[in-house]
Amino acid sequence: MNMRAMVLGLFFALFWSSAFTSARVIVAHAPPLGSLALRFLVSGLIGVALARALGESWRLTRGQWRATVIFGVCQNALYLGLFFVAMQWIEAGLASIMASTMPLIVALANRVFLGERLAPMAVLGLGLGFGGVIVIMSSRISGGADAVGLLLCVIGTLALAVATLSARGASSGGNVMMVVGLQMLIGAVCLGVASLVLEDPWVDVTTGLVVAFVYTTLVPGLLATWIWFTLVNDIGAIRASVFHFLNPFFGVLVAAVVLGERIGTNDMIGVAIVAAGILMVQLSKARKLAEG
Repeated sequence: MNMRAMVLGLFFALFWSSAFTSARVIVAHAPPLGSLALRFLVSGLIGVALARALGESWRLTRGQWRATVIFGVCQNALYLGLFFVAMQWIEAGLASIMASTMPLIVALANRVFLGERLAPMAVLGLGLGFGGVIVIMSSRISGGADAVGLLLCVIGTLALAVATLSARGASSGGNVMMVVGLQMLIGAVCLGVASLVLEDPWVDVTTGLVVAFVYTTLVPGLLATWIWFTLVNDIGAIRASVFHFLNPFFGVLVAAVVLGERIGTNDMIGVAIVAAGILMVQLSKARKLAEG
C-alpha cells in the first residue's frame, strides 16, 4: 500500500467517524430524515457540478448505474437514515462503534452465503470483533442505552455492508465524482419521500445546527465519500476496508472531544477489541489476495 493510499485512508477514517458527532447535533434541532435528505440534495448537486467541471460524463456503464443505485439506497437512505433516527436516543460514540462492525459483517456474509473460506486469523478476528461489540453493548444497555436505537443501528450496519459490496462496481468505470453526486441524489429522493410520510416539519435554527449541517454536508458527506470511492478504485475494497479498524477510535474520540460524551472502561476495552478484530479480518483478506 503506497503513501497516497495511507494518507487517504487515515483522512477517510477520521472524516467518516466524525459524521456521527455532527449528526447528533443535527437531530437535536431538526427532523432526522428531512435534514439528511436536504444534506444529500446539497451534496449531490455539488458533486454533480464538480464532476461536470472536471469533464466527467453522465454516461455510466450499466454496472455503474446498478451499483450507484444500490449504494444510494443502502448507504444513504437505509444506513444513514436509520442511524440519524437512532441518534435521537443513543450517543454518537456508540453509533460509530456499531457502524464500524461493517467489515466483520461483510466477512461473515461472504463465509455464510458465498462459501468463502476464512483463514484462522480471520476467524479469530471475527470472534474478537463481535465479542468487543457484546462488551460495549452489554455495558451500555445496563447503563440505559435505548434498545430500539441499537436495533436500528444493527439494521443500518447490515445495509452498509451491502453498499460496501457494491462499491467496486460503482467506481471501476471512472467518473468517480459523478457517481458520488448521483448516489447522493438517489438517497435524497428516498429520504425526502420518507420524511414527508413519517415526519412533521420543524426546525430550531441555531449556530450549532448550521455549523454541523455545513460540516456534515461537505466533509463526511462529499469529501469522505469521494475518498472512499477513490481508495476502492486504487487499491480494492478489501485493502481499503482495513482503514475501518480506525473508526471506533476516531468515532469515540471525536464524540468525547466535541460533545463531551463519557468514555467508560468497558468502552475503551471494547473499542480496542473491536478494532483488533477488524484489523485481523482485513489483514487476513489482504494477505489472501496477495497470495492469490
